[in-house]
Amino acid sequence: LDLEIGRDRWVQDSDIEKLVYLKAIIKETFRLYPAAPISVPHEAMEDCRASGYHIPKGTRLFVNLWKLHRDPRLPFCSGGRSCPGMTLALQLTHLTIARLLQGFDLTTPFNAPVDISEGTGAVMPKTTLQLVLTPRLPRHLYRLEM
Repeated sequence: LDLEIGRDRWVQDSDIEKLVYLKAIIKETFRLYPAAPISVPHEAMEDCRASGYHIPKGTRLFVNLWKLHRDPRLPFCSGGRSCPGMTLALQLTHLTIARLLQGFDLTTPFNAPVDISEGTGAVMPKTTLQLVLTPRLPRHLYRLEM
């Protein structure tokens, strides 16, 4: 971020295309740690077969996104059924993460190690992430203008 944007202004939406590594990190994070590991329920509209299994019409189906996103044979985040709000979500995520990383040094209280092991349930973090944010840009950039 310092090389592409510098420290004299905040990163803007128009800068995001230049931040290839940031975009790759965010995409990989979404792949490995989906917001919910299981999809919303779907229903088979007709009798069908999948991987040799008979699925009767009306069967409720849940997709294991956690497993699906780890299959190297399948492209991540593509296809006709991808999220319609993905463009907006990615735009906001890229800008938010870019500004957070550009504007602050992030540490944990007492420099404790970060536990990224997964828990169970619909939302899977095992522990909450506690961060200490230390400003790293010139003071005038942190002024709120209303």
